[in-house]
Amino acid sequence: MERLWAPWRIEYIEKQGSNEQECIFCRKPNERNDRKNLIIMRGKHVFVILNAYPYTNGHLMVTPYRHVATVLDINEEEGMDMLKYLKISIALLKDTLKPEGFNIGANIGKVAGAGIADHFHLHIVPRWSGDTNFMPVLVDTRIIPEYLEHTYEKLLAKLPEDEKSRLLL
Repeated sequence: MERLWAPWRIEYIEKQGSNEQECIFCRKPNERNDRKNLIIMRGKHVFVILNAYPYTNGHLMVTPYRHVATVLDINEEEGMDMLKYLKISIALLKDTLKPEGFNIGANIGKVAGAGIADHFHLHIVPRWSGDTNFMPVLVDTRIIPEYLEHTYEKLLAKLPEDEKSRLLL
């Protein structure tokens, strides 16, 4: 039998059973270390972060700084900023990773699959032909072929200078 070692997944698995009360979407932008926290862009009302437990390489999330649970709770300025950074993120991913398509969406509520149910965020998942394989079906495991830090550096290199200047690296 072949074995696929993915020791970085243990952090995610262990957190699933924890009662971690602190919201990472509130904590991370305030730590002022965007590279460590994988924050790739900052807007006035929202920021863009690489998913630490991605579905595929380049899986980004756009989230407001303000702690709100659903899309119904965001205000007009946050909504406009979310759309702006959704578009910028898609353009960045297209230029950098060359995906053939995207899945974009939100999981609102724990029963809908939200890992962080009390802080609204949008997922941007780049897709390529043939990027799915038997692993998710048979063993609920995804194969991510590149370290997050490498993907972060690729995206950072393609960011326009005005976006780079807002980061706290």
